[in-house]
Amino acid sequence: MSSTRIAVRAGALTAALAAFLCTTATAVSVASAESPSARPAAVQADVPAGVTAGVAVFDRQTGTFTEQLNTATQFRSASVVKLLIALDVLWNRSPDALPAADRGRIDTMLRGSDDTAASTFWSNNGSGAIVDRMVTRLGLTDTARPPSTHPGYWGYTALSARDTVKIYRHLLDSAPAATRDYILGDLRQSTRCATDGYDQHFGIAGSFNRPWAVKQGWSGFSSGGCTAPTATTAKAAGAAESAGEPAGTDARTPAGADAVDLSRPALHTTGVVGAGDRSIVAVFTLHPGGTPYGKAYTDIGRLTRSLDVPGASRPAGTWVGTWGSGVRVRTQATTTSGAITTLPAGVEVLVGCQKRGQQVSQPPYVNDWWAQLPQYGGYMTNIYLSVPENQVPGVPVC
Repeated sequence: MSSTRIAVRAGALTAALAAFLCTTATAVSVASAESPSARPAAVQADVPAGVTAGVAVFDRQTGTFTEQLNTATQFRSASVVKLLIALDVLWNRSPDALPAADRGRIDTMLRGSDDTAASTFWSNNGSGAIVDRMVTRLGLTDTARPPSTHPGYWGYTALSARDTVKIYRHLLDSAPAATRDYILGDLRQSTRCATDGYDQHFGIAGSFNRPWAVKQGWSGFSSGGCTAPTATTAKAAGAAESAGEPAGTDARTPAGADAVDLSRPALHTTGVVGAGDRSIVAVFTLHPGGTPYGKAYTDIGRLTRSLDVPGASRPAGTWVGTWGSGVRVRTQATTTSGAITTLPAGVEVLVGCQKRGQQVSQPPYVNDWWAQLPQYGGYMTNIYLSVPENQVPGVPVC
């Protein structure tokens, strides 16, 4: 530890920040990421405290599920319903036959989770009738159009983990090759920053190396914390992802066994993983009211990493918690280098290695160590890592 850091710890550390570091120290996963061969044969989903989850992992090679938890539970779909919207547009139509404008809308809807594109298709193609058609076509059992109280809110479509597996199985095994390749091609090009300014590379995208293809969903958060030169301006604070879905809504479907929670923050990760798209993964989660996006992002990441996903390759590194908001990931270990993006506040990141770079001051801290983040292709200053030293214990030097 540097003499500067010793002086800081001895006198200048505020009580509030000391309490924060004390509580977040347990969130620092200082154990290296597991190699696939080290994982036990049977792994049960590790659901973080306070989180409600529906999970299904289907191994296409063996035709069996390796994970099943609350698979029939209905969740509001948020943007996962965009899979059904796209399939409906392409039903009995080749992607090449679509007008250029519609192809552009599907591309931005699936890659950047664009809401305006989804709303255009929703309005033009019958709204809830889209869901009704796809339920019949795919034999879905837990999927339903938005409640009658919110007919225009496509993000309120009810969806389950097992029905999501059916959707991907249709896409992979039954859909025309042109449709399969087109939709999966877009999902493989999922952008880190969605068009509404949310970082959408959580869950599957953050837990496994490529190849993967993902369609994510989020709803009920105030800030996604992701900015990049290509990202559009985020919606106003408090806006939900799905068009027409008011922030902070307490709306629910009528009470009953099949009631869908429309109030708690939702974060979902779905897609295919591994060579030959071996595994289909669907993870739906609800979080306590007021949960920050970075906390939910971290929790769904931990849950997804706990799953038995055949064919998945896991990135090497050490998971470490962060603090602060607006923390930038840069191309080099300097504050003058280009900013790649910003991190969701308080999110956990994978650190590959660390090296000395420009000295950064964030009173009461001073630090010249920088962490290399392989999933972002850049560096962040170690000042914003939730560790008690200038360096992260156990992480190699670059």
